[in-house]
Parts: sequence; structure tokens; C-alpha cells
Amino acid sequence: MPRLRLLDLVKNALIFTVTQMPKAIMKKLTACNLLSLFMLVIAPGILHSQSIESKLAGLHIQLDSIAKAQAVITEKIEALKLERIRRDLLIAGLPSDEKKSNIVWHAAYVLEYDEPFEQARWVAHIITPDVLSGIVSRTNDFRPDSLIKTGSAVEADYFLKQLQPDSTFKYDAFGYDRGHLAPSADFRWSAKALSESYLYSNMSPQLGAFNREAWASVEDKVRGYLYSNPTSQLYVVTGPVLKDGLPKIERGVNKVSIPEFYWKVAIDPLKKKGIGFIMPNKKITEAIESYAVTIDSVERYTGYNFFSNLPVNIQSDAENQRVLADWFPLIAKGDVEPVNATELKRGQINTEIAKQWINSNQEITVTGTVVSGRASKSGNMLLNLDKQFPNQVFTVFIKKENIPNFSYDILTYLKGKKVLVTGKISGMDGMPVMYVDYEKQVLVQ
Repeated sequence: MPRLRLLDLVKNALIFTVTQMPKAIMKKLTACNLLSLFMLVIAPGILHSQSIESKLAGLHIQLDSIAKAQAVITEKIEALKLERIRRDLLIAGLPSDEKKSNIVWHAAYVLEYDEPFEQARWVAHIITPDVLSGIVSRTNDFRPDSLIKTGSAVEADYFLKQLQPDSTFKYDAFGYDRGHLAPSADFRWSAKALSESYLYSNMSPQLGAFNREAWASVEDKVRGYLYSNPTSQLYVVTGPVLKDGLPKIERGVNKVSIPEFYWKVAIDPLKKKGIGFIMPNKKITEAIESYAVTIDSVERYTGYNFFSNLPVNIQSDAENQRVLADWFPLIAKGDVEPVNATELKRGQINTEIAKQWINSNQEITVTGTVVSGRASKSGNMLLNLDKQFPNQVFTVFIKKENIPNFSYDILTYLKGKKVLVTGKISGMDGMPVMYVDYEKQVLVQ
């Protein structure tokens, strides 16, 4: 408490005390008496108040010191975690082939840059359990990668922008998204790592309908593996298929090549699980699990050898499997894979492409497995093939009045069976639906 304020309090307290006394007592008080009165009656309250304020101020100072110390320790922990990621990537082994390497390391990922194509040939990173509690948001701070000695792609490879008189920008896009190879969301536990994921060396030209839909779903599924396996580390390598003759973004300053296909592999060495994906750079209408393959398949397709430093037994177990239930949890609850296109007979389609035949007014035969069904409030019967409600991809609709046309209990008999259903495909909320009137339209295989 400032000295002048304290003196004013003392002065006012004395005046108040004295003026409230009887006159007979006041006449007998001397200066010494008044001082004694202040020390015995008034001062303790003021001094006690001063002591509380001082203690509070001291505790706040301590709290600030603790917060600063905690921030320093948190920064050191993050730095060590990033160092561990780089160590573990080397322990697992970087992709290898016969070509020259232009390896560039960043905080949480490593890449090999291919200058003629102006993008990375592959990017390797690790998704750690920290992603489950990470709260760092997108930064969108796209920028060139200063570690690429020959110079990386830049903003003007994807679009141009002009400052307008009203201080806004007018954008002239070239038709392709800046598609992340290592997804920013995989690093949402580290501001440094997430920011570096926006370097142009981590970008590749992807059609918007591919980047924002099917490719984003694959990234979500791979990252989602950690929710079911929160003690694992997931080693991920992603890349475009780069080859001579690819089209380029001609309006861009560096003429970035436009890949026709992308691939991704992921492995959990702890549980010996792995998966791979090879997908075309286009709008995907099929279920994304139909593009899932083994890691061995991606190795044969790309020529790379992934995770070559891991023990042989882990490589052989994890790289030769395609267990969709590990990566698509709904499948583990009763969903099944659509019939492979190579197994379809003439005149048949699977549930993946049924959507393309909505309102075509043609008789179509769809094959799939009845995985679920239910009766509506109106008494109609709905059967879902391959995927269950509410994620259904194809529904067989039997009106209430047509149920007697079946000689069996529809749901009890058909549940779990592979069927051929013939009829015209309509749409219901954008999903393919076939209305079936008679038993002969449903053939059990």
C-alpha cells in the first residue's frame, strides 16, 4: 500500500475515533494517549489488511513463475517428442529404391523431393497417441520450403491473387487443391509440426472432389486407428505416382506435374498390423475400402521398400495383410465388403456403383449381402446390402402390401445371405433404393 494512502487512513481513523468520544474523555487525552489508542485499536486492522494484500501479491508472483516454468518444460517435452519421431522413422527405415535421394528433414516428417516434378516423391511421418488430445487448429500458413536447395513449389503454382481497391483479393485458381501428403491434422498436438505441414514441399495437385472427399476420408480412417489403439504409434508414408509424361499445371510458374494416382501405407509395428491404399486423382464414387490393398501391393506398384529396418517377422505379418476391420470399425460390426468388380458376372453390378444407376429407368441386377433390415413405422420392410443403417449404400424397399408376396419371413431368412436383386433403382435422399414387389426379384446365391 502506498505510504501517502496509509497516512491518510491513519489520519482519518484518528479524527473519526476522537470525534465520536465524549467531551469529558477528549479533554483528558494527550498526544501520547492518542498514539497509544491508535496502536491498540485502529492500527491492527489496517496492518492486517496490508498483510493480506501483500500475501496475495506474493502468491500471484509465484503463480506467474510456475506458469513460465511450465511453459519452458512443455516446450522441452515437445522438442523431445519431435526428436523421438525422427529417431523412430530412421529405426523403421525410410522408403528406398534405386534412384538418387534428395532427403529433407522437418520437425515431424521427412520427404524426398523430386525437382523435375516439383513435389515430394514421398513423405514419411508418425501419428502418435498425442493426436488424441491435440487441440492445435489449422494454420493455413502455406509457404515455400527453404530447405529445398533447388527451390520448392510456390503459391503461384496453384493460383494467382490480385489486391483489389477495397483491400480484398481476387483469386484466379488453376483448378487444383494444394493437397497435403502428410495431413496437418496428424500433427495437431504440435504447433511447430502442424505449421510445417503447410510447406509447399508437402503439397501435390489434387482435384478438389478427390482431396476434400475420398482422400480426406482415407486420412481420417488411418488417423482414426489410434482411437481404437491409443498406445500405438502409426508409421505412415504417402506419395504421388510420378512418371514421365504427366500433365502439368501450365499456368503455374514452376509447371508442377499433376499425378494420376496417389498411394499411402501405414503400419503399427507394436500390433503387427498394416494397410495400404492406391487411389486415382478423381472424384471417387466407390466405397474407399475398395481401394485398400496390402503394403506389399504398394511396394510392387511403386518400387519402394517400406519399413525395411523393422524385424522380418513384423514386416512379413503386417505388410501382407488387408484386414479392413482394423481400419474401418463399422465393418467389424457386421458390414461386409462389396463384391469385387472382377467377380461380377455379365449384367450384374455391386452396391458401390449402384448410385450411378439412380433413375436410369433400366432393369438392373445388384449383388450384395443383406447385413441389416428393419420395418418402418408404416410397416414397410427395408433391407440394407453390404453396409448397415445409417451408413447404408444400397437399400431394398418392400412395401407393406407386397410383403405377403414372399413365402418366408423376409428379414429372418435373408439376413446374412448374399443375394441378387433385380429391378429399377430410384433415389432416396441421394442414396440408391430398389423397390421390390415379388419374391422372384430376390435370388439367394
